Amino acid sequence: MEHQSAMLESWIGWVLLAALGILWIYLGVFWGRKAKSMDGFMLAGRNVGLALGTATAMATWITSNTTMLAPQFALELGIWGMIAYSTASFGLLLFAPLAKRIRELMPKGYTSGDFIRLRYGKSAWYFFLAISIFYGFTWLISMGMAGGILMYALAGIPYEIGMTAILLVCVVYTLFGGLYAVIGTDYIQSLIILIGIVIVGLGVLSVADFSQIHTDLFKEKPMLINLLLPASLMAIFNNLLFGIGEIFHSNVWWSRALAMREGVGKKAYNLAGLFWFPVPIAAGFIALASGALGINVTSPDMVGPLVAAKVLGKIGSIVVFAVFFCSLASSIDSLLAATSDLITEDIYRKLINPKADEKKLRNVSAGIIVGLGIATWAVCMPHIGTLATVLFFAGPMVGSTIWPIATGLYWKRASAGGALTAMIVGTAVGLFSYFQLGWYTASLIGAAVSMIITVVFSAFSKTRFEWKRLNEA
Repeated sequence: MEHQSAMLESWIGWVLLAALGILWIYLGVFWGRKAKSMDGFMLAGRNVGLALGTATAMATWITSNTTMLAPQFALELGIWGMIAYSTASFGLLLFAPLAKRIRELMPKGYTSGDFIRLRYGKSAWYFFLAISIFYGFTWLISMGMAGGILMYALAGIPYEIGMTAILLVCVVYTLFGGLYAVIGTDYIQSLIILIGIVIVGLGVLSVADFSQIHTDLFKEKPMLINLLLPASLMAIFNNLLFGIGEIFHSNVWWSRALAMREGVGKKAYNLAGLFWFPVPIAAGFIALASGALGINVTSPDMVGPLVAAKVLGKIGSIVVFAVFFCSLASSIDSLLAATSDLITEDIYRKLINPKADEKKLRNVSAGIIVGLGIATWAVCMPHIGTLATVLFFAGPMVGSTIWPIATGLYWKRASAGGALTAMIVGTAVGLFSYFQLGWYTASLIGAAVSMIITVVFSAFSKTRFEWKRLNEA
């Protein structure tokens, strides 16, 4: 990595890293004592209430990509880039009615893979699993990278050590507590994140001169305030569809819908979407002040923590450190739990060992969590690309799942052939766009192609699916 002056002495960073790591491991083990069965380990006993449900949805969506990629969007794509990231809140809002529908149709379901298998058959299920597992791994990589970048930017802790530490902490407490530990820690992490963002926002507003920021942008980077910048306008729709695709297909969000008490899911996701919407705008705005504040940004995905630390000083840097650590942990733990559930339930139990008892499944799940952590660490070690290039490679894949899932939950005419074709062709065309046109077009094009195919197949379909088939009980 290129050299960038740290905002905290290394010893302070080490102390914070150790303190937060020990705290989350303790809390994870403490709450994880409730996970006495696989239902408890995977779905927190299917009894999550409104407060915890809202907090875990919001905290999980406030990821490293929110706190670090939103500022990068603003720095590279300007005002529309900053707003583009906030459109990901529509994924939470639109998933709210789906969460209610999922809980009603699949009261004993475990994963998003269960839905695809029962609704569309094995061929679509296999392809969907490939997309979901690849996406989950990609998201894990982006956050592992962000952990290393954060530690280096704020405290000078080497990228490799910081990245290793954040992954290790999350693996340990997820391993012991499952979704109970994830949701419990998410609740506290969401409070810390919200309080921290308010402090950072007030700090930036107290020192930022809007006219100076505008003058600096007008002279040095006029394209960032150009409201007709084509790439920025394209990014809005691309990010909107990417966010919807991420949530609609990912087992991270399905597991929470299945874990919440009946009647809670819709309210929790609506509240989480509303609370989340201003967060990336606040995070992105500070990047536009980097020039006026005289900050030399050597890597665009480091601009967020550097500006905040510069404005707030040493005490503020500690707050920023805690906020970013929590935003990382709240998402890494969710992905570890949800991805391991998907592999354990859909691949191991459904395909390899249907007769496995709960003890065997728990051991397999633990091994998968550790394996995911090690694999993520190995890929993150070289520090490949930026967060945007790593994460958005999966964009056309998840975008292609939006319409098969949405129509599959509401249209009896939605067909297996249409779903499979939509995912395959949408992914292929979207990836072509990623390489030929740019990452900010891939999700948009992949989702559009998938929509057309899904609708056309449904129009000519003779399928009339019976909803009771989704309840495997």
